[in-house]
Amino acid sequence: MALPTPQQVQASMQRYVELVDAGDIDGILALYAEDATVEDPVGQAPFRGIGAIGEFYRQGLGRMKVSAALTGPVRATHNGCGAMPFRVDLTWDGRACSLQVIDVMEFDEQGLIRSMKAFWSEVNLEPR
Repeated sequence: MALPTPQQVQASMQRYVELVDAGDIDGILALYAEDATVEDPVGQAPFRGIGAIGEFYRQGLGRMKVSAALTGPVRATHNGCGAMPFRVDLTWDGRACSLQVIDVMEFDEQGLIRSMKAFWSEVNLEPR
């Protein structure tokens, strides 16, 4: 089986943002391979495997009311990788904020996320 096309990468990554916006953790997890890794933010120890990744989303996204939207096009390669800029609106230390994030994802031959790296830190938080 071949790696996903750039168009498939774009569609999957757009779907990811839609699912984050909806707070649909089960939907998000369905996009991941069983042995995937998530490094969010980059520099933290990665979560490995669907169980640990599920716990990560339940602890973060599951406990907060967030909304998310792309802020630019998904950039996709011919070898199953993509990067996208997006914004997460949330409450940080009691204040309404927007967090500017870039996610880089690698996909496997089944079109599932093999690796996700989120690039952000507190310097990317803006008051809303």
